[in-house]
Amino acid sequence: MIEQDILENPAKSIYLSIGTNLGDKKLNINKAKIYLEEIGIKILSSSCIYESQSWPNPKFPNFFNIVVKANTYFKPQKLLKEIKRVEVLIGRKSSLRNYPRVCDIDIIDYDNKYIEINKKHKNLIIPHQRMHLRNFVLLPLYEICKDWKHPKKNKKIFELLQDLKIKNIRSIKQL
Repeated sequence: MIEQDILENPAKSIYLSIGTNLGDKKLNINKAKIYLEEIGIKILSSSCIYESQSWPNPKFPNFFNIVVKANTYFKPQKLLKEIKRVEVLIGRKSSLRNYPRVCDIDIIDYDNKYIEINKKHKNLIIPHQRMHLRNFVLLPLYEICKDWKHPKKNKKIFELLQDLKIKNIRSIKQL
C-alpha cells in the first residue's frame, strides 16, 4: 500500500532557507535540520552557514542562514504548516514582523514551480516573494545549486546574484 502511495505522490524537490538571530544560532540551525528530517523531509544537501546583518534593522543581532535541498511528500500547504510547527519546536514565539527570532524557515522552491495559494487570509507564494533580493538566500542557494532557475522570473541564480547591489554582496560572509 505504501508503494502505491509513493507512486501516486512522488517526492518533490524543495529548497528551504533556515535563519536564526537569537540564542545559540548554530545549534538552532542544526535542530531545525534534525526536526525537518524527523517529520519526513529528507535533506539531500546543505549550504555552509552565512552571517549577515539583520534586516531591516541592522541594530538587531546578526543572522545565521543556510539553504537546504530536500525531498518531501508534503503538498505545499502541508509543508508550510509543518515547517511552522518546526519553528515553534525550536522556540519561535510570536513577535512583530522582522524582529529577532530563534528560527525562521522559508520555502524557497517547490518542485521548480511558481505557486500562489490564497485561502482565508493566508497566502502562500513560492518562491518566496523577496528571495531574489536577499543575499542570505541567493548565496547559499548558489553554493548548492548553481543551475537553479527562478520559475517566475525565468532567471538563473547567477543572474539574480548579478542583480544584487555590490554592498549586499560585501555585507555577508561565509562562516
